[in-house]
Amino acid sequence: MRPVNTLVLAVGSLLLAGTQLLVSAQTESTSIEWETFRPEGEEFTIQMPKGSTAESNEQQYHKMVLRSRLYMSGPKSGPIFAVASISGIKSNPVAYSDFQRLNSYVDAFKDWFPEKVRTKATPLKLTLVGEKSLNGHNGREYRVSIADLSGTAHVFATRKRFYAVVVLNTKKDDDLQQQFLSSFVLPEKVVEPAVTAARPEPTEPAAPATAAAPQPGKPVVTDEKKDDKKTEPGANLDPNVDQPKPADVVDDKSGTTEKKRGPISGGVLNGKALYLPKPDYPPDARSAKAAGTVVVQVTVDEQGAVISAKAVSGHPALQQVCVNAALQARFSPTTLMGDPVKVTGVLTYNFAQ
Repeated sequence: MRPVNTLVLAVGSLLLAGTQLLVSAQTESTSIEWETFRPEGEEFTIQMPKGSTAESNEQQYHKMVLRSRLYMSGPKSGPIFAVASISGIKSNPVAYSDFQRLNSYVDAFKDWFPEKVRTKATPLKLTLVGEKSLNGHNGREYRVSIADLSGTAHVFATRKRFYAVVVLNTKKDDDLQQQFLSSFVLPEKVVEPAVTAARPEPTEPAAPATAAAPQPGKPVVTDEKKDDKKTEPGANLDPNVDQPKPADVVDDKSGTTEKKRGPISGGVLNGKALYLPKPDYPPDARSAKAAGTVVVQVTVDEQGAVISAKAVSGHPALQQVCVNAALQARFSPTTLMGDPVKVTGVLTYNFAQ
């Protein structure tokens, strides 16, 4: 009888412990008091825990000064709920693409955020999960890890600011994470209409002059001799004005001539990058002792942003992190005979145990 009683007691203890853990997890989620939070001067609305703090400062990023604000709640042991707001990189499609602008903001966020939750020297790892959009605003989802904390970040760029919505914790709580991230709201993106020059109204052709009536005794002079010679093609073109060649593409609206060039090959591009982030080493790949070189084929647009990336060789467990890193690389614009061109090439990443 004693062994049976001992077994019953053991099972009962396990059930009790499991129930306590479940109750503890539910208590942590329900014990937080939430409030609708919309700071003055910001575009967003979110459900934040009551008693959140706010701070603002400036940070140097290359040759620019960025203005940063951080709204945060939670102890350093977690869970931590934070919204980072950064401005200073203006939307300027003529100078750089929206893709480049978002990359720059993410880069600045990685340098600035770690000291807010740990120390400045603590590395922050971002692993791209995928692209996101919120009411027309482009964004991304990242997995985040910093010291003993891990979680998720949703980032978005509006016309005025950059926002990073972050949840960090020492243990996994998908419901709590989803509750916070899904409460972040931005207004609908306003698409400004393109400004186009108005075409001049067509004018009525002038009426032909009425020939004067012939006077008696005087001969009538006609223009029949002017039609004796046929007009040669191009005879009416001004010789002092360059005419478009057949290979050129003429824009009917603007009248400008534009040459279409294909991308040029740049070979191995690692040494030509202005910014080349290192890929994370996935824990599963490290455990499996996956190593070696991964080669990623990329296409760089006229502004220097990577617009496509595809792994062409290397260990399968390491390819996706390399593609994610390659998409964040930046290069100087390339010109050929004064015209901006796209560039194709490869980036190589080495992993060693």
